[in-house]
Amino acid sequence: MHPTGFIIAAGLLTTLTFGLTTPARSMSAGSGNHKANSTVCRQIVSQTEQALKLPIGIMQAISLAESGRWDKSSRSHFAWPWTVMAQGKGRFFPSKAAAITAVRKLQADGVRNIDVGCMQVNLKYHPKAFENLEEAFDPAANALCAAQLFAKLRRTTKSINRAVAHYHSTTRDRNRPYTKKVMRIWNQERRRIFAEQRERKLAAWRAKREQRKAAKLALRKQATLASPGSR
Repeated sequence: MHPTGFIIAAGLLTTLTFGLTTPARSMSAGSGNHKANSTVCRQIVSQTEQALKLPIGIMQAISLAESGRWDKSSRSHFAWPWTVMAQGKGRFFPSKAAAITAVRKLQADGVRNIDVGCMQVNLKYHPKAFENLEEAFDPAANALCAAQLFAKLRRTTKSINRAVAHYHSTTRDRNRPYTKKVMRIWNQERRRIFAEQRERKLAAWRAKREQRKAAKLALRKQATLASPGSR
């Protein structure tokens, strides 16, 4: 994540955290199983996009580029909340506690350039972004921090592509491959999101249709029972 200043909005952070489902809120606290951990970034990043009115799917794409991992069993790609990148090596830890322990060890060894969480916020360039490592690895705080940065970059660059590029680096040789990767993922994410929206609308339409059928059938039964010939 490119260095620039931002402040987490406490009220919005609280709203996002309480907007999580109970299992996801549990994952945000660092507990739970692999399957639940694999969905928490997607859920909170989606809510953050909506809250800040960012282009649909863009922060999802960035999260997948930053902390995405592939799961062979489910054949799915998802952002991982307990990801740590340092010294050119990314690691996916099984829990929040394990990730925090690893970062503390790195810091004790003098390492400062460390990316953390769903959105890989850099602790060196954003030393005041979080109160502590607990907050840095809180998916809601991590996602909101990154979304605020992206929103600021989008305003200053007046371009989604340039905002994506500068989120990673202002160096052209470094940000060009990154931008291409994010844009490719973004196109995939938008197709997935729009397909899910269509399916939800169809499901809602089918449910209403069945309700109307049931209501008509109930009225017919009532009419039949009320007719003289039915007595």
